Amino acid sequence: MCEGFLRGPRTAWFGLLQKRFPMSQIDWKSLHDNAIQVMHNAYAPYSRFPVGAAALSADGRIVSGCNVENVSYGLGLCAECVLVGNLHSGGGGRLLAISVTDSRGEILMPCGRCRQLLYEHGGPDLLVDHKDGPVPLRDLLPHAFGPDDLDAGQV
Repeated sequence: MCEGFLRGPRTAWFGLLQKRFPMSQIDWKSLHDNAIQVMHNAYAPYSRFPVGAAALSADGRIVSGCNVENVSYGLGLCAECVLVGNLHSGGGGRLLAISVTDSRGEILMPCGRCRQLLYEHGGPDLLVDHKDGPVPLRDLLPHAFGPDDLDAGQV
């Protein structure tokens, strides 16, 4: 399900990372536990729906984020958005695997906006925790538009 290499100059090296962190070696329980832990820091006074996310980066770090709501609802940040901000605050890198959870400890799927954000920072082979087992982001966001598409359209 998660075989293959990414295409394009920005992501050609990703297949080597998959060899370093094959899906069978990703500690999904640890990622899920980290997501639950950070979920307790969520600021969700309006929806009362706290969310936590934790991801494995290519250099082996665990990066996390929680949702941060705002009284102007459209300004709220999903946990995955905060996670990507924390990834770059901590030096950047690529995401290899992510787990997202709610206050019951149930695995959540990223929304469409977050799938696009995760695509840019992990690519189509980013593994997303799912109740039936991890799935590559390409299955959740088929025919995605990414940085390589922008490069191809420049004159």
